[in-house]
Amino acid sequence: MRRGGWDYSRRRPPWWPENEPFPPRRGWRGPPSGFMRRMALFFVAIAVLSVIAATFLFWTLASAFGAADFPGGATRGLALLFVFVVLALAARSLRRLTRPVGDVIEAVGRVAEGDLTTRVAVRGAREGRALARAFNAMATRLEAGEEQRRRLLADVSHELRTPLSVVQGNLEALVDGVHPADEAHLLAILDETKVLSRLVEDLRTLSLAESGALTLHREAIDVSALVRETVESFASQAEPAGVSLAAQVSSGLPQVDADPVRAREILSNLVANALRYTPRGGRVTVTARSDGAAVAIDVRDTGAGIAPDRIVRIFDRFYKSPESRGAGLGLAIAKQLVEAHHGEISATSVLGEGTDIRFTLPTEPPPA
Repeated sequence: MRRGGWDYSRRRPPWWPENEPFPPRRGWRGPPSGFMRRMALFFVAIAVLSVIAATFLFWTLASAFGAADFPGGATRGLALLFVFVVLALAARSLRRLTRPVGDVIEAVGRVAEGDLTTRVAVRGAREGRALARAFNAMATRLEAGEEQRRRLLADVSHELRTPLSVVQGNLEALVDGVHPADEAHLLAILDETKVLSRLVEDLRTLSLAESGALTLHREAIDVSALVRETVESFASQAEPAGVSLAAQVSSGLPQVDADPVRAREILSNLVANALRYTPRGGRVTVTARSDGAAVAIDVRDTGAGIAPDRIVRIFDRFYKSPESRGAGLGLAIAKQLVEAHHGEISATSVLGEGTDIRFTLPTEPPPA
């Protein structure tokens, strides 16, 4: 089902807060009905008390300038005093009710000026406290988004700087005649442009997947063929590195409902990552087996393993080990693509023994 260009059949995006419903309710529905009833009763009471106060005031003034008896005037004076006290208490309650709204209005102005650290005190009536909590949650999300945007710009700038510096240095050397314009030097420049192209494409894929705008062309896929073809495509990299690369596929596997290009991209990223961290003489094994309504694919390596405090971050974009020469996007893209297919991905590792990354692809199309 689509509304306003958004497909509500998609799963909850990874950046959506866990304590909020998804999909969100569209449109403004106004304040809670209880709040409206309380406000209506409040203003009705104010109106009635105002009429009573005006009446008693009129009677008191008429008695003061007429021939009224003392007990009757005193009684009306006390009644008028009581009405004024009630009005004062009502005004105090109204101030207490509207103060949180004023706090939020003032805080909205500070956020509009760019201060995303602004928060409001949670106080007042129940509706006022709910408004303050909602504003604080919004401000927290805006601040986190701004921080994420700054980190992304810094990371992208860092990743682009190296290949651009190499290309610029080589071109300047060719122009100045330091290097001849031969095949070796031109191929070095070409290789760096390929790195740039891959980085830009990875960023585009990651951006589309995170925003939920990635289009998947689903069809029935033979997992056995997918695993074998991917493993064969990496044989030319594994052999020179002295790493054994093998596939183990269970017989009778059901077909999965997935985008064949994206499914291969997931597996390729995981295999490439495993080969990168497996030393000479090590082994990388890709296995596939049925797992209920899905097919589970495991990529295991016999590398150095990942420390527990680091494995929780391996699916974060631009996160990589100090010795890595990659951009740190492969596993982040794999995670987003798996979740776009309504699958799951996880990693386990033992230091000194290796790492196992497992993901699943569904055998049936997602519900409409």
